[in-house]
Amino acid sequence: MQAWLAPKYLMWLWQGFGVTVGLALSAAIAATAAGFVLAMARHARYRPLRHAAGAYVVAFRNTPLLVQLLFWYFGVATLLPDAVMQWLNTVHSVHVAGWALRWPSFEFVAGWLGLTCYSAAFIAEEFQAGLRGVPVGQHHAAAALGLTPLQAFRHVVLPQAVRISLPPLFGQYMNLVKNSSLTMAIGLAELSYAARQVETETFQTFAAFGVATVLYIAAVAVIEAVAHAVAHRRDLSLARR
Repeated sequence: MQAWLAPKYLMWLWQGFGVTVGLALSAAIAATAAGFVLAMARHARYRPLRHAAGAYVVAFRNTPLLVQLLFWYFGVATLLPDAVMQWLNTVHSVHVAGWALRWPSFEFVAGWLGLTCYSAAFIAEEFQAGLRGVPVGQHHAAAALGLTPLQAFRHVVLPQAVRISLPPLFGQYMNLVKNSSLTMAIGLAELSYAARQVETETFQTFAAFGVATVLYIAAVAVIEAVAHAVAHRRDLSLARR
């Protein structure tokens, strides 16, 4: 038995890591946008909209992510026409300037939907906490300057709310990277899935999952480094004022 993994298996893990990064990044972007919209809806004047946004947050925050992933992969698949499912399960690619752009697999789409909907509920609460953290005096000061409610929100409230929300937001992004490992349950060939495949074929459990662990730590460490850099830059900008 080899003391280390062969290059072929290291490539499997690297490809799985690429899927993990792509899934986490695309889900983070979509979940951030959706979470911001949900937070705005929680402050809407239209009461049914506030209740709908609140119900969404409660439902998705209190449902296991694995159940949601299985719902998107198995449950939604039963509702779609056979022709649509056949199209989703067929490889589609477009060649642009020598690059092959491929439509993601149905496993990737289902994983992306599950992670996005789940993370959006938590991110909405982080934005909500940021909005509530802006002192009431800031609203009154903006009104005293003659700003309209929209101008006050855009130029006074929102920047401060984002600053308050950033640290926990980065925490949610770290959780998203770790939660992406659950998509192996629906057959997505991400890092955990690749590690399991390598372990099954080589019986080198420590090496396979050891490399996967290092890659997960590296991804989370990058996010944490970005979070520290953003916080340091924010502190410097506040000190200059």
